[in-house]
Amino acid sequence: MTLSTQFLTMLSMIGMGSLFGAMFDTYQRFLNRPKRKAWIVFINDLLFWVIQALIIFYTLFLVNKGDLRFYIFIALVCGFAAYQSLLKGIYLRILEMGITSVIAISRFIKKSFQLLVYKPVVGLIQLVVLMILTLGRGLLTLVKFILKVLLWIVKIVLLPLQKILLLFWKLLPKGLKKTVEKLYNKTAGNFGRLRNIIYKFINKWRKKKE
Repeated sequence: MTLSTQFLTMLSMIGMGSLFGAMFDTYQRFLNRPKRKAWIVFINDLLFWVIQALIIFYTLFLVNKGDLRFYIFIALVCGFAAYQSLLKGIYLRILEMGITSVIAISRFIKKSFQLLVYKPVVGLIQLVVLMILTLGRGLLTLVKFILKVLLWIVKIVLLPLQKILLLFWKLLPKGLKKTVEKLYNKTAGNFGRLRNIIYKFINKWRKKKE
């Protein structure tokens, strides 16, 4: 390993140590350890350490083909210590500012969506439903009114017609009246028998279906 490669390895490992410190503080900030269950914390810790080890080894592989030396671990510790003493306070303030900004932006987007999209759409749907219900009620009232008018017209028309037919019936000869009555009774009897046959057929069909 050349001197320049060793120098780059030292710098990269110091940087990785500082980056590890920042990533660890970020992980601790978002994990909220006291409110998590123990097995969730264990899995998250395991994944965090595995990912950090892979990142450090990949960086080392890019710099010196993955050649491990004792001073590499010293460089990692030095980078972590430098972060803890010099950069931790600044990074945590920046992290909190970033989290606060993201929360404020997300709330602003949520309120904007509710004011500009959600509430207008809901209001429009409610207005359409109200118009449909009002129109339906109006049509129902109109239909009822038309039916009442038609019934009134029918009564007015049928009352004189009924009196005329009754007068005409009284003027008919008795023999013709008897003939008409017999024809009416015969026709009514035929319709009654036909109705009974239809009812019997329907009842049989229902019993077979059950």
